[in-house]
Amino acid sequence: MNTKRILMFVGDIYEDLELWYPKLRLEEAGFEVVLAGQKAKTEYAGKNGYPCKSDAAIADMRGEDFAGLVVPGGFMPDKLRRDPAVLDLVRHFAENGKLVAAICHGGWIPISAGVYRGVRVTGSLGIKDDLVNAGAIWEDAAVVVDRHFVSSRKPEDLPEFAKGMLRVLGG
Repeated sequence: MNTKRILMFVGDIYEDLELWYPKLRLEEAGFEVVLAGQKAKTEYAGKNGYPCKSDAAIADMRGEDFAGLVVPGGFMPDKLRRDPAVLDLVRHFAENGKLVAAICHGGWIPISAGVYRGVRVTGSLGIKDDLVNAGAIWEDAAVVVDRHFVSSRKPEDLPEFAKGMLRVLGG
């Protein structure tokens, strides 16, 4: 496993700040961030119009090659959570004690992967019921760190979200 590589999902209507802030903060800390979308080398539009080009296709990614996963919010997670390759990757990270970080609506993906049962989390108030119904233990906080799971509610929580990720990654 390369302990300095992080996988991050990207797709149309991702929340711009929730992708770019963690990506740049992780790179600043010395991590290589690989942006994976449903197609490689494809440009996706953020919720606020900022473009992001994927480095690779999700179907080509192997969890063994990464130290962790970051799932930005926006409306992107609602589409990606229907992709079996996405769910398999999330399960790999969760089962192997690797970083699983989700912010805002990003929590939809771990919910669909079935990895949040008994995990303390937060997320957008819009998915609070989904988190609780998936068996997660809801907390209303800027960041919740439960073992290798890191979650936050909204863009204003990004500084705490980044600190939580780096704490789990040992940085």
